[in-house]
Amino acid sequence: MAAAWRWIVRTLAVYGVSAVVALAGAAGAGVAAEHGGAYRVLERFAIGGHDGSYDFLRLDGAGQRLFVAHSSRVEVLNTASGNLIGQLTETPGVHGIALAPEFNHGFTSNGADRTVTMFDLQTLQALKVIRYTGVKPDAIEYDADTRHVYVVNGGATGDITVIAADTGAIIGSVSLQGGKLEQLAFDGHGRGFVNDEDQNVVHVFDTRSLKPLAKWALAPGAGPTGIAYDPDHHRLFAACGNRQLVALNTDNGAVVGTAPIGADPDGAAFDRNGSLIFASNRDGTLTVIHEDQFDHYTVLQNLATGPGARTIALDSKSGRIYLPSAQFGTPPPPTAAQPEPRPPMVPESFGIVVVGQ
Repeated sequence: MAAAWRWIVRTLAVYGVSAVVALAGAAGAGVAAEHGGAYRVLERFAIGGHDGSYDFLRLDGAGQRLFVAHSSRVEVLNTASGNLIGQLTETPGVHGIALAPEFNHGFTSNGADRTVTMFDLQTLQALKVIRYTGVKPDAIEYDADTRHVYVVNGGATGDITVIAADTGAIIGSVSLQGGKLEQLAFDGHGRGFVNDEDQNVVHVFDTRSLKPLAKWALAPGAGPTGIAYDPDHHRLFAACGNRQLVALNTDNGAVVGTAPIGADPDGAAFDRNGSLIFASNRDGTLTVIHEDQFDHYTVLQNLATGPGARTIALDSKSGRIYLPSAQFGTPPPPTAAQPEPRPPMVPESFGIVVVGQ
């Protein structure tokens, strides 16, 4: 398996990540030592395959399982060993996975055919294909407060589809008149928050009435994607495409702090045990930030992880972090339709980077 991952060092050198990591290490080593030590890559789980796409991860901490959205299937891994323990295959163009353990149900958002697949959490067997959500169903989250599943539709409709977690029935939608909606989070008390990459705002909506409540500007942040929430201090964190993590006070929507992060983020997580914020970045870095008192945020580390390690799953119990990564080839020439084409994934190079202290 080590041979299969030698490409990480070569590709990180191309990105120039070594310089970033060295700089962050010099600045934050002392602070990091106060919070349990620096993070490092512990191991890597090889998955492989010839499929050229992947997206969100979902952790089932109780079952020690990691759900990985990979092309048109979901691979389920044991979080301790990395062994494959199951697959979901009726998930065309899958983007995300949500788990509703109260009902023994899981859900996947399937971008290729505008559906959601409801499956049995124990057997991993598909129970129902829910048709149809909005255009380009992408991020998907379960809210234990309302016991509903919320599907962010990333297309031109700018809305969210709401599904009953017990029956799989579509019960309504939230019309936000948004641009490119990204990821969402909940405060557990009747409000949902959705990043809008085009409008550079966070949309706030009522999870019970399904009505929009507010739009909060994220300036100086731009292009928000990953999102995380601190319930103890009522702080929302948006990982933005201009290398900024923006902190909002969810009592009034005010920007209360920022911190620099890596390039092209697509994931964020908050660990309330250590008051740590993580931003996972496509440039192959994981930015680790400590939430200090009085809305001050200290960057502890920019850890080199792996190329394309842009989404994230945090196990708050073990402290381990899981990131998907792959080796990439030379991007094709730009065209009018694709002015910034992505490089192709090298076959059999896909896997999961495991990070911890």
